Amino acid sequence: MTTDPTQHTEPHRVVVIGSGFGGLFATKYLRRAPVEVTMVARTSHHLFQPLLYQVSTGVLSPGEIAPSTREILRRQRNARVLLGRVEGIDLAARTVTSVSPLGNTTTPYDSLIVAAGAGQSYFGHDEFAQHAPGMKTVDDALELRGRIFGSFELAELADDPAMVSRLLTFVVIGAGPTGVEMVGQIAELAHRTLAHDFRRIDPSKARIVLVDGADAVLASFGPRLSRAARKRLEQMGVEVVLGHMVVDVDAESVTIQDADGKRTRIEAVCKVWAAGVSASPLGKQLAEQSGAELDRAGRVKVNPDLTLPGHPEVFVIGDMAALDDLPGVAQVAMQGGKYAAKRIHDRLHGEQPDAPFHYFDKGSMATISRFHAVATVGPLRVSGFVAWLMWLVIHLVYLVGFKNRVTALMHWTVSFIGRDRSERTVTAQQVYARTALKRFPDDPSEIWGLRPPAE
Repeated sequence: MTTDPTQHTEPHRVVVIGSGFGGLFATKYLRRAPVEVTMVARTSHHLFQPLLYQVSTGVLSPGEIAPSTREILRRQRNARVLLGRVEGIDLAARTVTSVSPLGNTTTPYDSLIVAAGAGQSYFGHDEFAQHAPGMKTVDDALELRGRIFGSFELAELADDPAMVSRLLTFVVIGAGPTGVEMVGQIAELAHRTLAHDFRRIDPSKARIVLVDGADAVLASFGPRLSRAARKRLEQMGVEVVLGHMVVDVDAESVTIQDADGKRTRIEAVCKVWAAGVSASPLGKQLAEQSGAELDRAGRVKVNPDLTLPGHPEVFVIGDMAALDDLPGVAQVAMQGGKYAAKRIHDRLHGEQPDAPFHYFDKGSMATISRFHAVATVGPLRVSGFVAWLMWLVIHLVYLVGFKNRVTALMHWTVSFIGRDRSERTVTAQQVYARTALKRFPDDPSEIWGLRPPAE
């Protein structure tokens, strides 16, 4: 039995899990609603994830694509932000439990919007992550920046030709938009930005390999754009290896296997994993408590109005929701966030609209190199400079904040018209932090000095 939200004498309590596109757009839509919004997120920033690859290759700084969530919402008086990793959702008690260095925080809700996003999937081989980082967080991007630029630096030092070759071989796994954009930028680095910066090595001779088990690059863009993207990559010197699955990854190599079972070992120190996503583990909790089904990626099979089966007060959106084979792209999350927020707003005003969520596909875009991209907008298929201009305008529009748009445009000018990269600073901390943190306990209070160490 659900409670009629119009009977509340206090403001309706909305909890939003996640500060990504879905969570942020839902929260902002409720700015004039008679509600109290609490956003609970594991980071204090909103991440424009489609541009992470530009942070990892020195084009943009983290701050330009990850502005402070508090800064974005500072004028929205009915919203507050709590830092914490959500560990538990109790559907019966209508509470959300999050964990921070100060311990557990329990937040009650009347309506809940779950927009916790997705993580990297290694298809059952999580051990690959040690040597082939994914690209889902700012930490990931900074680590990859250190690994990419660091490989060139170490190659300059190495005396063994075999070691130089391994250091100057870059393997990107996954030929979707993320993988294609990443491999294109590594090629730009090697052939343009770093071409004259070293004395012992020639960066332009770097071997750059794109691997995927599918038989096409950017398969979702259709055959014509797929062929155009592959042709452009090969013109840039990228080796495109399709129809091969990755079966092993270690510190100095990647082993791939074709359909006939033949294995090939590629000697490479720097690897990037851009293949596959898995929904937040919160989806499993929701399914176990509600009886909802999960798809293969761990996404919750929701009702047509994005609600959890049996729980009309809970909305599951973005990368966590499975509905009508919707793609895991930012626009789905944005539109889902607005839809969920509008449903809550309408209920509070006594309206019960029954229109299901309808995704309006605004198209897809992927950059291949400077001045070259591919784009699909409705029936339109565009490649080359025109598509790149479309990509530039769209990404400027969706970057949050005027300041970030201006600085991003300045950095793009430096990188695309000139040869330089404004963000080439790398540190050992960036490269080693992820694996080092695994040695610490889940409770980080000692690191912050909030609790005395155990005797």
